[in-house]
Amino acid sequence: MSSEMNSNGAGNQGSAHIRTDFRTRDVVNQAVAAIPSLGLQQAAEFLSAMNVPPEVAIRALAYPAKR
Repeated sequence: MSSEMNSNGAGNQGSAHIRTDFRTRDVVNQAVAAIPSLGLQQAAEFLSAMNVPPEVAIRALAYPAKR
């Protein structure tokens, strides 16, 4: 019974997490692409407005090699 609960719980949590990652990835990619035209400040404000976690926004904008 516990193996059924683990597999069902993991599947539900995993699919919700994947959707969030894809959304966050797309939002971060938009912000990074907009840096040359909008600047770093407005890109950061965009990420904040789109509810991207601050640690993700900082890593994506300040440390592009770690994206």
